[in-house]
Amino acid sequence: MERSLRLGRLATFAYFVLNGFLMGMWIVHIPDIEQRAGISHAVLGWLLLLLGAGAFAGMQLVGPLADRFGARTVVPLSAALCSAGVVLPGWAANVWTLGAALFALGLGNGCLDVSMNAHAIQVERGYQRPVMSAFHAAFSIGGVLAALAGARMLSWGWSPVANLGTVALLGLATAVTAAPALLRSGGTDAPETSEAHETPDAPDAPDTPDASDGLTAAAKGRRRAKTPRRIWGLAALALMIMLCEGVANDWSALHLRNVLGAPAATAALAYGAFSTAMTIGRLLTDRVAARFGSVAVLRYGASAAALGLAAASLSSSIPLTLIGWTLFGAGLSGCVPQLFSAAGHAEPDAAGTNVSRVAGLGYVGMLAGPAIIGPLTQIMPLQVTFFLPVAFCAIAAATAGILRPRNTAPTRLETGGGTTDSGTSPAHPAPR
Repeated sequence: MERSLRLGRLATFAYFVLNGFLMGMWIVHIPDIEQRAGISHAVLGWLLLLLGAGAFAGMQLVGPLADRFGARTVVPLSAALCSAGVVLPGWAANVWTLGAALFALGLGNGCLDVSMNAHAIQVERGYQRPVMSAFHAAFSIGGVLAALAGARMLSWGWSPVANLGTVALLGLATAVTAAPALLRSGGTDAPETSEAHETPDAPDAPDTPDASDGLTAAAKGRRRAKTPRRIWGLAALALMIMLCEGVANDWSALHLRNVLGAPAATAALAYGAFSTAMTIGRLLTDRVAARFGSVAVLRYGASAAALGLAAASLSSSIPLTLIGWTLFGAGLSGCVPQLFSAAGHAEPDAAGTNVSRVAGLGYVGMLAGPAIIGPLTQIMPLQVTFFLPVAFCAIAAATAGILRPRNTAPTRLETGGGTTDSGTSPAHPAPR
């Protein structure tokens, strides 16, 4: 493996960890920032929608920019923007300035999210095997580091401005230091992609005809200007899966506390079990995807998640409920990375744009979880509302074949005659 490709992978890890660290540091400072701005929990809840709106705007903005100028250029700028944005909430003195600060932070986060995933697609194409899930695990690790570092900094009695300002400087230094290792556009730092390795005449995307079809360059450009229906299908699944993740983030602890009557410390274990399973699962998913294929990861992962959440919802036992939340996290862990990977590999020249569509709708799902589950609790018990994400997991499992490019025939796993599934993505060849 070329040294430049290995360095590009390490740099991508650095940006994923940085993104998780920056957002985690904002989260641990929320109580102090809320107090400084003089707002209530309810007002903060509304202001967090501006964070989401900024992130969505950043995702849609940076996708085409990454395609045009290359992730090597856009990723460091996005990381710098996100790093600078993290200090702004610390300066906010009222509801208006905090709202503006959160929109700016969300904008930087959205830009970094899509651009670093676009670069991760480029790295994965060079490696010719799945590596995306490990990057997403790095984001989770960044959040853990933020919790530890934030707790230490808060114990020193520093102000939010001082803490977040230090974090911003660290983020800017990381953005600059890691930038030279990023891969150039067009694969000049990486070997030939696995499309050429497996089937030289295979199309780059199921929705974009090969050059041999006789289409002019202008006609092909017009086709790429319109997002393929398959990408919107992937985006819809991302919305469902990330809504499920949002449900665990917002309601898992409340489920044990309010429904099962668990002590506060025990209730907190529900989210801890879910997030730990997510992180470990993502560290292992790439090997599973390389062996069995992305279709299998999504199909059986979503099925396991549905089983886990259904068990947690129906159980009256705290240990069994914790096992259910753990299985829910483990099942979901590899699903979103497979969707991002499939979107990025569908059209190499439009990877950033396609990832922005999938990530954008997925983020909407993450935000929609509280808005949907909360009102439903007014008409039914909390544990019953969980069968909505159970249904979404079932839909994801049933439609997992969308990960397979349209022109790729089913492999032995899909027909029940073997143990491999190489048809999930051009970058996911069968093991040799």
